[in-house]
Amino acid sequence: MSNLLELERVSRTYGDRRRPVHALHGLDVVVQARSLTAVVGPSGCGKSTFLQCAAGLDRPTAGTVRLAGRDLGHMGERERTRLRREHVGFVFQAFNLLPALTAQENVLLPVRLGGGRCSPEDVARARDLLARVGLDGRGDARPGELSGGQQQRVALARALVTAPDIVFADEPTGSLDQETAAGVLDLLRGVVDRDGATVVVVTHDPAVAARADRVLRLAHGRLVGDTVAVPA
Repeated sequence: MSNLLELERVSRTYGDRRRPVHALHGLDVVVQARSLTAVVGPSGCGKSTFLQCAAGLDRPTAGTVRLAGRDLGHMGERERTRLRREHVGFVFQAFNLLPALTAQENVLLPVRLGGGRCSPEDVARARDLLARVGLDGRGDARPGELSGGQQQRVALARALVTAPDIVFADEPTGSLDQETAAGVLDLLRGVVDRDGATVVVVTHDPAVAARADRVLRLAHGRLVGDTVAVPA
């Protein structure tokens, strides 16, 4: 498997020289394609900062991040935005759906933000994705008419509509009940096993870590554990 994501000696410091906050300390991480990686650790350990730097949403203070073979440090913001649009999908705990749009329109939002009009093929893919996440026939429903679990499923379909190489998920099951969270986890696992995508999940949920191919454990901004699942 190729290396889709590489972090080399990545550090991120916030604040000023008098009171620096070291969120990440010299992380070396390589994520291979077609895998589900869970990033775990206590609150404040640097998980979200890891995700933001890995996805190009934040710039590390030091070190190198390569995503889909591109060095993010050598790219301007416009280039990084285009790279994320073409190669990356995002799923967040808060769903981040637009309430005025229907489920199908929310799924198609990344296509529209790319500057293009939605083709019949795009619409058909959105409908297929909604069906795959168990929302067949609910494309006209607005977020307020859907449960939390259903909204997260819309968010997952939205993350997949551009067929990204890698999906970053930040606590995707954190606000869901156990049964609904299990369904979302099944979907994330299927993105890897069926679609051949790569998923990186920041999570507190032990059930997510149990289904991952690899578990990275952070503490105080440092990588303190790296466990690879043994195939059954």
